[in-house]
Amino acid sequence: MTEAPALLLLLALGLCCPGIRGQRDTMKIHPIRQPQVGQQLVLQCESSNMDSGVFWVQQDKAGTLHFIVFTSSLSRTTFGGNSMRTAERFEAWKDIRFYWLVVKSFMPQDEGNYFCLMNTNQALYFSPGQPVFLPVTTTVAPKTTPAPTTPAPNITERDPCLKTPDSETSEEKGLDLLCDIFIWVPLTAACFLLLLALAVTIILCQRTKRRRCRCKRPANGKPNVKRGTPGPHA
Repeated sequence: MTEAPALLLLLALGLCCPGIRGQRDTMKIHPIRQPQVGQQLVLQCESSNMDSGVFWVQQDKAGTLHFIVFTSSLSRTTFGGNSMRTAERFEAWKDIRFYWLVVKSFMPQDEGNYFCLMNTNQALYFSPGQPVFLPVTTTVAPKTTPAPTTPAPNITERDPCLKTPDSETSEEKGLDLLCDIFIWVPLTAACFLLLLALAVTIILCQRTKRRRCRCKRPANGKPNVKRGTPGPHA
């Protein structure tokens, strides 16, 4: 595509001179789908007057206008600039209701605003500009190694601080065991001491009885004296 001074002059006349009018409501342009690099881009121009031909114009990012192709009402095409090179990149035709423009392999240089223009009865009709740009690619920030953090406790691992019904039951059993120890150990010791004291008392009582039995006197109160042989003075 090359610049077209004649087309620029035609646009200037259409904007400035009263004899040539621009009506935005008479022509519409629609992209068929979102452009992708290396894929086809199809543009559709709808006009209220299909008997006149349509000019396709691109305005690049710098604001420069480039004439692409003219499609007549009989679907004949006239490419601008280097026609052979332009014909390799674009394709245009007309059907019953619409004019079509196809970018065969969309590249970044094809981005910009696209217009379809029509010159009828010395009046210039042009469509609103249709912006066609590639999707914005977001750059991914480089991955940074995160600082080591303390891993969160696993649900499957048993947390000693986490109270569960099992832990509460075990705590209750432990308390019951402690209570049993504090109650039964002193009680057992006291019983043992009582039994020991009782046994000692019984033993002492039996010894006392034996001593008393050995020391008993006769019933008349006189000691028993053994009689021997009388002496010479008897």
